[in-house]
Amino acid sequence: MLSLKGQHISLRGLEPSDLDFLYELENNTEIWEISGTTAPYSKHVLALYLDNAHRDIYDVKQLRLCICNKENSPVGLIDLFDFDPKNFRAGIGIVISNKENRNQGVGAEAIQLVSDYAFKVLNLHQLYANVMESNNPSLHLFRKMGFEEVGLKKDWIFSDGKYKNEILFQKINA
Repeated sequence: MLSLKGQHISLRGLEPSDLDFLYELENNTEIWEISGTTAPYSKHVLALYLDNAHRDIYDVKQLRLCICNKENSPVGLIDLFDFDPKNFRAGIGIVISNKENRNQGVGAEAIQLVSDYAFKVLNLHQLYANVMESNNPSLHLFRKMGFEEVGLKKDWIFSDGKYKNEILFQKINA
């Protein structure tokens, strides 16, 4: 049986009690560049989002899971997005909320758990990730987790007054 529990972290669906965590994370301007966010979110809008977070991936084409430490406190989010059941693929994105939890194996364990879920439960053929060329920690993480660099999107992101490249990674379920 597949488990969404690893050695150091677990993945779970979003809960109403995650509102403050989500509010803090979604309004952190340091990660807006990677998330594509351009304006702050209100608690009201995020509460409405949480009210619908239970909807099925086949319906809304995305799944957002909370990455929790051993104390079940949220430390990040991992998403499957652009879920395409016809072509058996989805995008994967991850954010770890604070620097103390980064470079501790949390991201690797979360990617492994969600990849196993995607390949074994959703029967996906492939996952892909879009990583900014300047995001060295994420580039290292996806390479370490067996994602292959398959493309370069030139001038893909406009941020801080300049265009930035994005790398396309792919992992095929062998």
